[in-house]
Amino acid sequence: MHRFYLPPQAIREGRLRLCDAEAHHALHVVRVRIGERVIVMDGAGHELLCDVTGTGRHHVDLALRQSSDLPRLPYRLTLIQAIAKARSMDLIIQKATELGAARIVPILSERSVARPEAEESARVADKWRAVAIESLKQCGAPWLPQIEAPATPSAFLATRPRFPLMLLASLQPGARHPREHLRAARRSGRMPPDDVAVWVGPEGDFTPAELQSIQSAGALPITLGPLVLRSETAAFYCLSFLSYELQSGPEPPG
Repeated sequence: MHRFYLPPQAIREGRLRLCDAEAHHALHVVRVRIGERVIVMDGAGHELLCDVTGTGRHHVDLALRQSSDLPRLPYRLTLIQAIAKARSMDLIIQKATELGAARIVPILSERSVARPEAEESARVADKWRAVAIESLKQCGAPWLPQIEAPATPSAFLATRPRFPLMLLASLQPGARHPREHLRAARRSGRMPPDDVAVWVGPEGDFTPAELQSIQSAGALPITLGPLVLRSETAAFYCLSFLSYELQSGPEPPG
């Protein structure tokens, strides 16, 4: 069954209309027909079962048949990601959505190759949101991640972010396996935390000054193994591992 997206404010009880890109996709890509049943998602936990009731050159009319409220995951994952090159960053946004990230904070590290100017930030954030919407429709995720405008590490840290557990993917000596920090959190009674963040740096890692400020804010360095991973691979690794661990619940005693 085909999935489409409408923002919450565009949904009206009993009558819905796809326009613009969603209508184009419906009419010219998947070629929906009157009477066909489709799913509409709003990225805010609602899944709507609808029938196609009419089509025009630039719109598709739908009738609501059933509405379901889907809960959030029992934890909240935040990816604090150094901006990668365009295609790599699109892939990171796509996979972060599929892996259940609730929030994505793009970071302008000193070593980031891609550095959108201030006037481009809104346009770039809109593009990333469009990528997340396409991923949401593909995988059926009920919640659209919050994607923020790019910020430097210092600007983001100036907002004084607080997480029960904040990790930092690191190439530096002394970084611990992420499971060690999760076990320590469990022993302290803070596990599973309901809000976990992980920092992922650019190719070559954050600068020493950036690493110092991030760790001073409470981030715990973690190793991703003996191999040096590309930035996008590191993001997938971290989100996959954390999603698995947080869904698995507490470890059995013994």
